[in-house]
Amino acid sequence: MYRYTDFDAAFVATRNAQFRAQVERRIDGSLTEDEFKPLRLMNGLYLQLHAYMLRVAVPYGTLNSAQMRQLATIAERWDKAYGHFTTRQNIQFNWPTLRDVPDMLDALAEVQMHAIQTSGNTIRNVTADHFAGAAADEIADPRPVAELIRQWSTDHPEFQFLPRKFKIAVTGSPNDRAVTKAHDIGLRMVRNEVGEPGFEVIVGGGLGRTPMIGKVVRDFLPEADLLPYLEAVVSVWNLLGRRDNKYKSRIKITVHEHGIDDIRHRVEERFALLRPAFTGVDQQLYAQIKSDFEPPAFKDCDTGPFDLAYANDPAFRSWADTNLSVHRAPGHAIAQISLKAHGATPGDATADQMRVMADLAARYGHDELRISHEQNIVLPHVHKADLPAIYAALKDAGLATANIGRISDIIACPGMDYCALATARSIPIAQEIATRFDQLKLEHEVGDLKIKISGCINACGHHHVGHIGILGLDRAGVENYQITLGGDHTETAAIGQRTGPGFSADEIVPAIERIVDTYLSERDSADEAFIDTFARVGMTPFKTALYGESERKQKAA
Repeated sequence: MYRYTDFDAAFVATRNAQFRAQVERRIDGSLTEDEFKPLRLMNGLYLQLHAYMLRVAVPYGTLNSAQMRQLATIAERWDKAYGHFTTRQNIQFNWPTLRDVPDMLDALAEVQMHAIQTSGNTIRNVTADHFAGAAADEIADPRPVAELIRQWSTDHPEFQFLPRKFKIAVTGSPNDRAVTKAHDIGLRMVRNEVGEPGFEVIVGGGLGRTPMIGKVVRDFLPEADLLPYLEAVVSVWNLLGRRDNKYKSRIKITVHEHGIDDIRHRVEERFALLRPAFTGVDQQLYAQIKSDFEPPAFKDCDTGPFDLAYANDPAFRSWADTNLSVHRAPGHAIAQISLKAHGATPGDATADQMRVMADLAARYGHDELRISHEQNIVLPHVHKADLPAIYAALKDAGLATANIGRISDIIACPGMDYCALATARSIPIAQEIATRFDQLKLEHEVGDLKIKISGCINACGHHHVGHIGILGLDRAGVENYQITLGGDHTETAAIGQRTGPGFSADEIVPAIERIVDTYLSERDSADEAFIDTFARVGMTPFKTALYGESERKQKAA
């Protein structure tokens, strides 16, 4: 992973000292809240429903054990002994006091972490495939690219006061695990006709009030052209983007209003002007960055302990079948650690659990951890021989739930339990769904099914691209939950279709149960996933299950 230079360390220390002075001025009354707000947002500090919230960047989702241990220490010392991992590969601390935040930032700096540009109208934390550098289907590790973009975008003088926030995601695989098509810019690594690596550039994706799937603005962009092309895209939007209406300010609206062909023409024109200014220094930096991401020395040994445990321990076998993915190195696996124990808060990890995961990474995982956009933790490089010991440690820590990709592996935003913008609760709904299907013992029969829940139209829970999406709204002071079906967050991304009227908090879990029962009765085999069944049979049987026979008759009439 990337390691700070002296410049990086000095930059972060200077920013922290500056913010410490600003906090003192807010506390003594020299700054009003209105004056302080843009300053705190530049440093990742929000004012939530009950307290401040500090959002810490985990660049492209990569952590080492020392960083995870420091997050645990921060959680214990200045919060309530837990942290919340988000869909943007960040961690949030929900209960800091204002006076403590500068000390928290200094503690982060000790392990080369910060909260810069995790909020505000800037280019946010660059996210990446959580299997980066490990996946068997990968063209190349996308994290050096993400780090190059991070350095280019941090305090970029032209892009500190954009029309709205701006999010970039990068994947090095044709199989999209970074939701690139739902970002302002998505970068998918591809090869041209002669085998050279480059990028498919997608612009104008995003969820929220007006969900849209991004459009391809360049089929193939050479690696050497990446930064000037990104600068062209962002500068075109910075000029055209709506500043009169924050609901129409995102680049997805700009692309929609102008059309992708017009945007492409403007970007290419701007790119032609910018490209000569990039004389190769960026590529020299990129080469240096790539050297920090050399793959670890994978060991070569027998997988006997794994084979024995897999044959004789049903609980271990269930976990291995569900939570392991194929690694590019023989004898190795990618192990996903679920932060979705049945009835738990999705994405939350206690300080003790963070330390367990840090210890496992240090002992068995080449000192690497990843945060997934699905709010789980990944050990990207583990030898199969070590997996029984890893599983045992996870089980002792309450982290061995075998549900990755299953119905209880739910993405959920903090909702009205924490967020000042939320209009409904998300966490209790996620907990009730997970608990119910654990009781029914249907989870593994149902198979791959992605439920995503948002507590307001800002869609932080990615509900639009869930196989089953749930949106919580306020209807005359009562929580009401709308359902969408058929969303897809992968390379075949799609926005889910709304089923019809919403359901109360008491009705939503039975409604989800009816949807699942319909899927089980409609699928043509046990191997047909929910998303494939929905694509084949359409909405009608699900609407009938949700709303009764009257729905079908009304449609026929």
